[in-house]
Amino acid sequence: MPTPPVASTPTDSPASPGSGFRSSPRFAVGLLLAINLFNYIDRYVLAAVSPAVSKEFFADGDPHAHSKMGLLATAFLVSYMVVAPVFGWLADRGNRWTIIAIGVILWSLASGGSGLATFWLMMLIMRIFVGIGEAAYGPTAPTLLSDLFPVERRGAILAWFYVAIPVGSALGYVLGGAVIQFTSWHWAFLLTLPPGIILGVICFMMKDPPKGGTDGVKAHKATVADYLALAKIPSYVLCVLGMTAFTFAIGGMSFWMPTYLHDFRGEPDLGKVNLIFGGITVVAGLAATLLGGWLADKLRTRFSGSYFLVSGAGMLLGFPFFLASLYAPMPWAYVLIFAAIFLLFLSTGPSNAIIANVTHPSVRATAFAACIFIIHALGDAISPWIIGAITDGTKSPTNPKGDMTLGFLLVGAMILLSGVLWMWGARYLKRDTEAAPSRAGT
Repeated sequence: MPTPPVASTPTDSPASPGSGFRSSPRFAVGLLLAINLFNYIDRYVLAAVSPAVSKEFFADGDPHAHSKMGLLATAFLVSYMVVAPVFGWLADRGNRWTIIAIGVILWSLASGGSGLATFWLMMLIMRIFVGIGEAAYGPTAPTLLSDLFPVERRGAILAWFYVAIPVGSALGYVLGGAVIQFTSWHWAFLLTLPPGIILGVICFMMKDPPKGGTDGVKAHKATVADYLALAKIPSYVLCVLGMTAFTFAIGGMSFWMPTYLHDFRGEPDLGKVNLIFGGITVVAGLAATLLGGWLADKLRTRFSGSYFLVSGAGMLLGFPFFLASLYAPMPWAYVLIFAAIFLLFLSTGPSNAIIANVTHPSVRATAFAACIFIIHALGDAISPWIIGAITDGTKSPTNPKGDMTLGFLLVGAMILLSGVLWMWGARYLKRDTEAAPSRAGT
């Protein structure tokens, strides 16, 4: 479904500070989007080449191979979520572009190091450093956009920023699938190194906008009480809980999807699987992310809880398509996967806009960092391992591969919980958004 271009395309704000690319809102959106694309390429290229990596690292018949591969995703996410609050605290106080630059260069070097790995432990260490680098970026980038664009435009702007989730993830699958068709999986990681370094260097040149400028308030040095007050904002709490349930489901399944389609659904060509699934994710995820952000902004004047309503409705409508995709014959399952991805990704822009809109600028980076910690600690830091462990645990002489479909069912059930939590949050959003500018620093 096409997204209205005028309403959703980021443009420079009349109130933009300074001049030139260093302080241009439009350039900032483009730069942060480009970085976010490589962010998710670095994450999901491992999922794309996972069977090839497993074949090189583990002996045939290793009963724990799936669990160990799942731990590579878990190690990245644990380091990412643990370090994110540290960088969130720093971003509330320091130059955010400098923090981002350091993070981008660090994770790019670690991603290149992943390509040099020759054994499992070395890959595990590199994925930990990728997580540390991305922890500098995750809680910091959305606060920059929040200080460049007003409340009524943040749904669409953050949707543009977060299109990197489906597009970057899909490019990770496509890159990995293409590389293993022609050469070693190691090159899938090495190719991400040069552009990451270049983008990091550009960030050092950017000008940090005033914190709170588009909210009409002045940021201050937050206190412990300001941070603890986040737990008293119903919209923030319910949004984070909904994102946690969603991340638990989508994180585990997205890591294993190429392996699932190749090993358990009978698709013989892993490279082709990555290309098809990557293409589905790009088209469905891109269209849905932009539509969700635009739609939530558009409905805001009619429904005060529109950001929650769009997010929750997408989850509740997408769940039946997800279930059907697990049992439909190939290639019809791909059609159902497309529909499920489209509906689930409607939530991306609105859910992140909720966090930006209900928090004071003085604590906004920490609010995003706390969200990152929670959604990964209780979400996709454990779900890839759970699916892998269920698969290994259901192996038997009559079923030597195990049952990954069961793992997908148990993990995917959290989609429903996410939808319920987000629908519940709609009643609080108007009040919490209006209270945000005066919640701290007055």
